[in-house]
Amino acid sequence: MGRNLYILAASLGFFAVVSFVLSFTGVAHQLGSPGDAALWRMTGFTLLCISLFVALLGVLSALFEQAERRAAEERRQKRGR
Repeated sequence: MGRNLYILAASLGFFAVVSFVLSFTGVAHQLGSPGDAALWRMTGFTLLCISLFVALLGVLSALFEQAERRAAEERRQKRGR
């Protein structure tokens, strides 16, 4: 599950960078596109925060999975003695 969270965090981070880049380019001033650069920046900032939170969840998930594996291995070794 940790790997899926890392992939999600990377995807959200990529879209955050794209939003930041769009806020500084002239694309925001073309017809039919949202012209508010502050909206693009806020979207990028929000996606970045969500991406960092999901990455934290991925790290914690990986740590807990490792702790569970070590505890199970320790229990097996105690039973074998």
